[in-house]
Amino acid sequence: MEYVNVGQSGLKVSRIILGCMSYGTPRANNGGWTLGLDDARPFFREAIEADITTFDTANVYGLGSSEEVTGKLLGELAKRDEVVITTKVNGQMGPGTNGAGLSRGAIMTQIDNSLRRLGTDYVDLYQIHRHDPATPIEETMQALHDVVRAGKVRYIGASSMWTWQFVTAQHAADLNGWTRFISMQDQYNLIQREEEREMHPYCVDQGIGVLPWSPLARGKLTRDWDASTDRSETDRFAPTLYGQTDDADRKVADAVAEIAGEREVSRAQVALAWILHQPAVTAPIFGATKPGHVADAVAAEGLSLSDDEIKRLEERYVPHLPTGF
Repeated sequence: MEYVNVGQSGLKVSRIILGCMSYGTPRANNGGWTLGLDDARPFFREAIEADITTFDTANVYGLGSSEEVTGKLLGELAKRDEVVITTKVNGQMGPGTNGAGLSRGAIMTQIDNSLRRLGTDYVDLYQIHRHDPATPIEETMQALHDVVRAGKVRYIGASSMWTWQFVTAQHAADLNGWTRFISMQDQYNLIQREEEREMHPYCVDQGIGVLPWSPLARGKLTRDWDASTDRSETDRFAPTLYGQTDDADRKVADAVAEIAGEREVSRAQVALAWILHQPAVTAPIFGATKPGHVADAVAAEGLSLSDDEIKRLEERYVPHLPTGF
């Protein structure tokens, strides 16, 4: 497994990151597709044995249960200083003024709750879970700076938002001598490439790492287009992400399948390998809920695509409206 710096920071992450949204207490409001502690354990063990060192979660995943499972299993299977734990803040965690958002009160309350659930004294990378229009960005950036100064957080990052919002946040940090974001976690895959227009060029120019979420487009790039799974049948967020250009997207997925067949590898390996070939990308975040998912992700790191294969994967793309904000 290769390890890379996140942007121009000193934080090193594995080239592949295990996303932990799929782990936690199964809940009726997510269709019950998440895996509990015992079912999640084999995936964490396999990831660690494959030298994956970086694990991404969020306070809102499973209303905290994803952090609990992530912290418990990493505590069992690894030494704290040998793994990188990333989590997020913003989502609705409870009633009251500090139950959601990016106000000073919310950040101070939620970081302590996340640390307790994760069973750790610090988070390696603490990310704002999208933009909060109700809070001045200066208040958010100063609060994030203070949790870094307090030793509760090592680095800070952001996730899906408009590029101008991200630039405004970095500018506020620069003007006041506060901690800057070192990463952007955005939606990026073969059927949603709009971040190539502004966000990724900005990140490359500024030395900011890119950690894409949904690199397999919620699994749409890994199976026949009309096939379904338990998650796809109950995931209420997915239809808001994919569906605007169904006919064109199907052709992109067909190209993934064609190349996978020619290479005699899985479609997931091809789609992830394409992401890893993109110059702005530091490390994609993949999910694993079935046997073979971790192995596919690890194998993708070593799959080199030719210029012709990359052209075939990209040439059927059509412009989309950005989604996932």
